[in-house]
Amino acid sequence: MHSLQPVFVPQSVAIVGASSDPDRIGGRLLRFLLEAKYKGAIYPINKSGAVEIQGLPAFASVSDIPGQVDQAVIVVPPPGVASALMESIAKGVKCVVVLTSGFAELGEEGRAAQDKLVAMCREAGVRMLGPNSLGLLNVDTRYFATFSTVLYGLQPRSGSISLATQSGAFGSCAYGMATLRGLGLSKIIATGNEADIDVAECIDYLAEDPQTKVICAALESCRDGQRLRAALLKAAAAGKPVLVMKVGRTELGAAAASTHTGSLAGNDAVFDAVFQECGAYRPESIEEMLDIAYYCTVTGRLPPNNALGIITGSGGIGVLMADHAGDLNLTMPALSPDGVAAAQALLPFAVAANPLDMTAQVTSVPDGISRTTEVMLKHGNYGTVFAYLAHAGLAPDRFSSTIDRLAELRLQYPDKDLVMVMLSAHQSTEKLEAIGIPVFADPTRAMKAMGAAAKMAAQRNHLYAMPTHKLVSTRLSDVGSEQGAKHVLKMAGLPVLSEQVCTTAESASQFATQIGFPVVAKIASPDIQHKTEIGGVLLNLQDAAAVKAGFEILLARAQQHAPHAHIEGVLITPMVKGGVETILGVQVDPTFGPMILFGAGGTSVELFKDVALASAPLTPASARRLMEKVKSTALLRGWRGSPPADEAAVVNALCQLSEFAMAHADQLQSVDINPLLVQQNGAVCLDAVISLKTSH
Repeated sequence: MHSLQPVFVPQSVAIVGASSDPDRIGGRLLRFLLEAKYKGAIYPINKSGAVEIQGLPAFASVSDIPGQVDQAVIVVPPPGVASALMESIAKGVKCVVVLTSGFAELGEEGRAAQDKLVAMCREAGVRMLGPNSLGLLNVDTRYFATFSTVLYGLQPRSGSISLATQSGAFGSCAYGMATLRGLGLSKIIATGNEADIDVAECIDYLAEDPQTKVICAALESCRDGQRLRAALLKAAAAGKPVLVMKVGRTELGAAAASTHTGSLAGNDAVFDAVFQECGAYRPESIEEMLDIAYYCTVTGRLPPNNALGIITGSGGIGVLMADHAGDLNLTMPALSPDGVAAAQALLPFAVAANPLDMTAQVTSVPDGISRTTEVMLKHGNYGTVFAYLAHAGLAPDRFSSTIDRLAELRLQYPDKDLVMVMLSAHQSTEKLEAIGIPVFADPTRAMKAMGAAAKMAAQRNHLYAMPTHKLVSTRLSDVGSEQGAKHVLKMAGLPVLSEQVCTTAESASQFATQIGFPVVAKIASPDIQHKTEIGGVLLNLQDAAAVKAGFEILLARAQQHAPHAHIEGVLITPMVKGGVETILGVQVDPTFGPMILFGAGGTSVELFKDVALASAPLTPASARRLMEKVKSTALLRGWRGSPPADEAAVVNALCQLSEFAMAHADQLQSVDINPLLVQQNGAVCLDAVISLKTSH
């Protein structure tokens, strides 16, 4: 049994702090359980000595209750929570729900009090929801353990959508919007301060829950990235779409911005990458989240493919939907020749294409809508067919026969989905939903919902694989300079040129002569990471004299722009011409661990920000998928007559960097290889910065 089963499905509950006033928080909690007709035993607890509370026998303490109690819901003032918890643990409860606020959200003193609650629960093997939680609802068992006033006006309809959220207000808003739309709900839980149970663990539970078909979630933060990853992957393996609203689009902070990678790999971008890798989708609004959940619950699955056929009685609406299809990476293959012939035979004046414009003549053809729909289902290789029918659903009696025929088509073509876009009366909508056909009034919202569902379906073909072993780490040292960073990366298998830090102009010219001209000279200092910003790089030096002069110029510029920097000398390296500049990077995210960055490199990397992230470890296949997310990858394939570059060398470099990051995640803060110059044959790291965590 899942450890959260007693949280969601208790057989008995003690309400510690129950009130006779049904409008007080402790009274509301009891009132909602009674109004919901919860079948389990309910024990009101109040130290006032009342014999009865809201018609139920009352007790002064949990210990006074005869028999077993599965769950205790605590809604007493903060000073009384610890003793209430102690009594509940002594009674043998399996879990507690602490609705009381006034703990970690108020500061260090509150956090210390919260930590004591956690310690008590862990010692006893008791799970805790909260504190500062709005509670939970199990619509299937009618267990409404919440004080949310949304239940004054809205009673949930039983269904297959579940919601796990940190924020109680978010949960109430989403619950209210879903209920007003008539969406069926199974379970709703607000995790509050997440002292013990968090959203990730709730997703893990819902992935197993037979009543839940679609999981919605809302996160403000995440303390255990691996647990969240595992839960999302578990849901994907169970065939359950997960829609995650992540609020708080923040950067990792100034410390992480010491490299290009640190400034580009913001915390929000990391969440985006992880969600995609684990098969989840991130909606931009609650409305969009509910649209996608509705789409998936009515169709009962994700789209069979991303190919879309559109039937419309309006050319303009058809074009609008086709525009959205392009934005959402959906394809709209042309109608087959047989399909064109069938459409023209049925509707001679129709525009027999995709979109298929039926024109107004469809209304004069017997069963015109359903027969046109069949043309698209039969003759188009479309996983989904959209039909824009204006306001046909507003006349239920006239539309009833069309619904009956659409039901036959659903049975005839079970491997394809149908979506109606129209204004519709309630009875028409319910009949269509009952046969697996979603109904949307707004074509844009319909397209976005289908596009999100199709994206989740595509993501399931290449889900992230959790690491199965830990690589052996060696202590990193002497990585503060460019030369030191390159040496470490060379040992890790990345391509690096022969180069040397020279401390005199004479030794610089001698080494340059040895490796051959032209060369590049760079100021060598662990305190100057972005050398180009102070003029600390000289290119294409053609002879020994130019190297000597350049040596002095670089020292002078360093003294002018960074007078307190420690200067190790001047790095002399071969001048490499041609190729495509890319950036490779590592950012060790505090929640999810090493993230690998790839994108367009060079001095303007932060201007264009044409980069993408992926979780380590990378495989050759996942490295290629990472590259596909970057627009400038097209430059590697030959752009306007330029020769194609060595993509395999980039893939290899990404995989080697990924292994290095995994092996040294405990020490690394970031790695910045900019540029990795990719040529026709091979690639080479021309500059590198490694930043270690401050504890190292």
